[in-house]
Amino acid sequence: MTTSKLKGYLIFLLCIYFGKAISQPQILDQVAAIVGSKIILQSEVEQQYQVYLSQGNYAKPEIKCSILEKMIVNKLLLHHAIIDSIEVTDQQVEDGMERRFRYYIEQFGSVEKFEEFYGKSVLDWREELRPIFRENLLTQAMQDKVQSPVSVAPYDVKKFFIDIPTDSLPLINAEIEYQQIVKNVSFGEAAKKECKDKLDAYRKRIISGESDFGTLAVLYSADKGSARNNGELGFVNRGDLVPEFEAAAFKLQKNEISPVVETKFGFHIIQLIERRGNQINVRHILLRPTITDADNKQTIALLDSVVDLIHKDSISFSEAAQKYSDDEESHFSGGNVINPQTGTTRWEIDEIDRIVFQLIDQLNINEITAVVPHQTAQGKLAYRVIKLKERTKPHVLNMTDDYQRLQNLALTKNQEKALNDWVKKKKPGTFIQVNSPFNACSEFKIN
Repeated sequence: MTTSKLKGYLIFLLCIYFGKAISQPQILDQVAAIVGSKIILQSEVEQQYQVYLSQGNYAKPEIKCSILEKMIVNKLLLHHAIIDSIEVTDQQVEDGMERRFRYYIEQFGSVEKFEEFYGKSVLDWREELRPIFRENLLTQAMQDKVQSPVSVAPYDVKKFFIDIPTDSLPLINAEIEYQQIVKNVSFGEAAKKECKDKLDAYRKRIISGESDFGTLAVLYSADKGSARNNGELGFVNRGDLVPEFEAAAFKLQKNEISPVVETKFGFHIIQLIERRGNQINVRHILLRPTITDADNKQTIALLDSVVDLIHKDSISFSEAAQKYSDDEESHFSGGNVINPQTGTTRWEIDEIDRIVFQLIDQLNINEITAVVPHQTAQGKLAYRVIKLKERTKPHVLNMTDDYQRLQNLALTKNQEKALNDWVKKKKPGTFIQVNSPFNACSEFKIN
């Protein structure tokens, strides 16, 4: 899939994943099914069907039954997650949303481009989608509980491979594995002081009545999403914001303006608009320090020294990534970049970011790029080095080259069986009602 097609698909998938309305023929919405106290709307089934069609599939009305059946299983999992008192913490919700939004934002190139396309800030998206994301995590947690005891031994993997007819063995495309070390540019003290002084000046002007907070936010805030709304974030829950920002915001009285607050995003002043228990609505002005040539050179020099240590075998690339990399996604995996489509470290050529592919296309295995500029999903300037870990040629699926793939496939098969067995066990004791026009679907009929 090309980058432009991928971006278009991700835009569509973002709407579908979170149940947002998309452009399609309008229908009179009605309840397609009820599972326990949870309902599934006909529009939700139709939206998932549009995803199916958007992937190049032919129209098959019977696919809607398969879609509904999967949605019923998810609601069944959610229903029993609540019964079993499975908990998802606020931090898990925030971390999960952060990872997903980071992935989508990377496809657009920056937070600003993402927000410009939707006309809505990431913070607004997060607030709107948080309850839905929590339900998704509860559903996944229940499924994990059902499937976690399942495992596969080498014998199972071998048997899975042998059971595939020889003439059905798929052709595996060329794939690449790569690692990276990312270092964000650190701002110099002079640039930080300049930001603080500007914000202090804005604060004094607002307090004295010389200037309006919203007007200054529109003119100067680096958070373009909230700047369009006079710096206002809308109501957020305790735990939704980064700790430094939240600690300062919850101390404020109505209309009070905070001193300058530093977070990983930059420097802020915050004004409390309204508080409702553990919810607050605030506006803020964000300034980011100006990066100097000296800041850039210092970051490049640091990465160069790290690469030099790797070349001298003083430290492995994986160890260096864990010790030095600022990339939250690959830091803990020793710099290995995970393909979100497959959950593995292998990428087909057309799945890799175009810039990354250009950097590693001519590398030999285990060779490392020079230090190159990089923009993070948060829009920060950084530098990185990339190592080509593995490159495979197109080949027919086999035990030698594709053991990990076969292991994952065998495990998935066993996990699906475990889930199906659980559904058969729980279905009779759970209220499930399927309504017209889906009551002819074979798996879940009206009780």
